[in-house]
Amino acid sequence: MGRKVLVLNQDYSALSICSVPKAFLLVFLDKAELVAESEQFTLRTVSAEFPMPSVIRLHRYVSLPYKGVMLTRQNIFKRDGHHCQYCGTTEDLTLDHVMPKSRGGKTSWDNLATACKRCNSRKGDYTPEEANLKLRQKPFKPTFLVFLREFSGSLEQSWMPFLSKKEKAFQ
Repeated sequence: MGRKVLVLNQDYSALSICSVPKAFLLVFLDKAELVAESEQFTLRTVSAEFPMPSVIRLHRYVSLPYKGVMLTRQNIFKRDGHHCQYCGTTEDLTLDHVMPKSRGGKTSWDNLATACKRCNSRKGDYTPEEANLKLRQKPFKPTFLVFLREFSGSLEQSWMPFLSKKEKAFQ
């Protein structure tokens, strides 16, 4: 049961994604309400049948001061579509500091890009321009909603009304 459920705050803003069992438990314990259910799947027990949640809304508002996307290796790969940002391959991927660390480049969303080992080695301690390489897209920090909408990988059609708010891709 690898399906995911969109969790909305009390005000219908996207809060997170969770597993179906956790979402079902929140609805069953009356901590959340079912907003949208899966059209293809149901949950069955020995004696009962329940709709499989696709979107749930919490009954109590959860205040989150900052909903950012964590800077991790896998999140950089997701943002870049698991492609080298120099040649486009999907083999032997690593992380590249666009401005090398030895020249003061930081480990940040704006300075990290997915690169294959070959391009990363070719670039070495140079900037892309100095190494005669061109970035396919400028590295950026995705917002929480943009990350959910574009890079979560398991986007359900029933989530779209809650993720369709226009937000800038750069923060």
